[in-house]
Amino acid sequence: MLSRRQAQIVALGVLILAAAAGSQTVTVNQASPMNGTSRNSYSPPRTPWGDPDLQGAFSNSDERNIPMARPDGLKGFPIQHFPKAELARLNRQRNLQLRSGGNEWEEVYEPTQINNSRPWLVSDPPDGKIPATVEARMRDFRKEFSTNRNGTALPLESYDLQTRCVTRGLPGSMMPDIYGNAYEIVQAPGIVAITYEAIHEARIIYLDGRPHVRGGIRTYLGDARGRFEGDSLVVETTNFNGRMPFYLSSDHLILVERFTPIAPGVLEWSVTLDDRTTWVRPWTFAMNLTRTSERPLEFACHEGNYSMRHILGAQAELLTAAKSEK
Repeated sequence: MLSRRQAQIVALGVLILAAAAGSQTVTVNQASPMNGTSRNSYSPPRTPWGDPDLQGAFSNSDERNIPMARPDGLKGFPIQHFPKAELARLNRQRNLQLRSGGNEWEEVYEPTQINNSRPWLVSDPPDGKIPATVEARMRDFRKEFSTNRNGTALPLESYDLQTRCVTRGLPGSMMPDIYGNAYEIVQAPGIVAITYEAIHEARIIYLDGRPHVRGGIRTYLGDARGRFEGDSLVVETTNFNGRMPFYLSSDHLILVERFTPIAPGVLEWSVTLDDRTTWVRPWTFAMNLTRTSERPLEFACHEGNYSMRHILGAQAELLTAAKSEK
């Protein structure tokens, strides 16, 4: 009899093969992001059907503590030519910060040492900063995600979807956290599947040229279409529902990701975010994924999500106490 884990793996394999069998062929957009790293000469192994073989379990735990944007104190260093000695110094400093944090989740479930691949994540714009946010989007965001309920208790639906064990969204699902930083890539002819340990979500990426679904169909993880450009897997994702914003992104967000093998067991993952209703221009950031023997674990978030019960209970107690003091 199959274990629960084995049954999940078999079900995913069936889904991949069934999706590949029902494919269509059309053209996808040829958008690609600007990459902040230099070109490399590494050539990855191939699958039996000829695609670059990206399969396996990966982790980005080493990329914890990297700031998204360039710190002002590092203004004189372009990211493409950042001195190795300076990066080593930053790693020593960030390891001290990590150990002094005292987070029990990281102490138990994540490596106690990190080895950041870069000083900050944003590679474009060249100044390493996130582009300015459109003022109209700021107003809409405050209105849409405001938690002000005039002194009354906040309903469950007002809390973010990650706290409620629903989703981390994209590209949030690829961001290193205090635990759950494992990913698994599975390939079949014309299709790629990516499983994320945190929230235990899976993406199905079609490589057969089929168009995106129509505009009225929108989901937390969007609608992904991919292709190979050389050794890089390029994935364009549209049709987000906007309910898990990333740096104020909206349902107009278009993501273009690149999974590029740069060394044995190492993929560079870069992503370009284009949402003209949110930022004045597209922007790109990147990090490394390192192969690991640790496959994603079960993420029984709902089963053990006592935090929502505690948050809502404590909130009611605080409101009661505040009213009694008046």
